[in-house]
Amino acid sequence: MNSLGDVRPARAGSQTRRRSRRGVALLAAVAVLALVPSAASARDGTGSEAGLGFAAALCSLVYAPTKVVYAIGGGLVGGFAWLFSAGDSDVARAVVTPAMRGDYVVTPGHLRGEKPLEFIGRAPQPTPTYGAAPASTY
Repeated sequence: MNSLGDVRPARAGSQTRRRSRRGVALLAAVAVLALVPSAASARDGTGSEAGLGFAAALCSLVYAPTKVVYAIGGGLVGGFAWLFSAGDSDVARAVVTPAMRGDYVVTPGHLRGEKPLEFIGRAPQPTPTYGAAPASTY
């Protein structure tokens, strides 16, 4: 028992601090690895590709669960939006589409800047149909 009448050992606070330091160190390592491949992309080679793949995998360890939680939350909110709008699918779609679409993993192309990383997805673009009659202009 310590001076405050607490039964926990005095080391419990130091273990918590140690865990938070590890978490900060892990986040810092992921951030550094995300920035390093942009400098390495100037050189071509198998080593830089492997480094980009490794950095993308590490970034995805943080990004993917965050995106999944966002998508699940968007699905739930979209369901409630549909329910409270008396079954209006357009209202639900406006909530669900941005949450569910987008990228779920970070790729080396994202780290190189060749492709944007889309956390909030866009609505699908309609594809042109060939052989269809042109729309009337009047």
